[in-house]
Amino acid sequence: MKNVTVIGAGTMGNGIAHLFAMHNFTVTLVDLSETSLEKAMATITKNLDRMVAKEKIDTAAKMATLNNITTHTSLENSGIEQADLVVEAATENPDIKLRIFTTLDKLCKPEAILASNTSSISITKIATATQRPEQVIGMHFFNPVPIMKLVEVVRGYATNDTTTNSIVELTKKLNKTPVEVNDYPGFISNRILMPMINESVYALFEGVAGVQEIDTVMKLGMAHPMGPLLLADFIGLDVCLFILRVLHDGLGNPKYAPCPLLVNMVTAGKLGRKSGEGFYKYNKDSKDVVVADAFTK
Repeated sequence: MKNVTVIGAGTMGNGIAHLFAMHNFTVTLVDLSETSLEKAMATITKNLDRMVAKEKIDTAAKMATLNNITTHTSLENSGIEQADLVVEAATENPDIKLRIFTTLDKLCKPEAILASNTSSISITKIATATQRPEQVIGMHFFNPVPIMKLVEVVRGYATNDTTTNSIVELTKKLNKTPVEVNDYPGFISNRILMPMINESVYALFEGVAGVQEIDTVMKLGMAHPMGPLLLADFIGLDVCLFILRVLHDGLGNPKYAPCPLLVNMVTAGKLGRKSGEGFYKYNKDSKDVVVADAFTK
């Protein structure tokens, strides 16, 4: 594999493009929005500058990485027929992903592998939009992509060994650790993580403890790098709610039912860091800075 197309220029998409380009792949980054593409390239440049400042790479490597990336606002005009691998990192919406994979199946060469970065949507379902289900697979990267070592390699019902082995070996070439999992709701990471976050929201909802107390217990008592409620804010409360509903619907077990407090917060537009407020409040000028415990029931 040499030519990689990444669909979606958001946080995950630009990180995936950065990663492949840094490992000398020819990368095409596609998004419908020119503004999103410009922001993505600015983010990649900023992150590379940070790596240069920390002496992890030199200026030549930075420029080589940037030169490995081209951007397009249309799949049809992107040269996608040359892609050996496509990694879809679009909005976590089943209908959008199915439309994208239908189009990819028509445009890509027969031997191309089609991967999705979905964190919860069934790879088996996504594969039904194509005539090559054996070549459809999940590559679930973690944020920030250039730093986090894990990639969940998700086998759909029809994904064959050739495709799986190719993606496992490719993941190793990216200096990541692949973990092969089967296609069931939430895979491994979110099947374990989201119930923990949901139970933390329930503890808050039931008045067991406050936001900072819950997060402090998990950080200091369980050695988590950040508490579950802060992590939920970083992921996006709407994303957490979506994944919990996937788990609840897919497994049919009431233990995955989203906490009513989480539902209400999403309904009210309190989505976490990206909206400026969730369980914590975030500085308008720097969404990375927690300025206060904002929660009120």
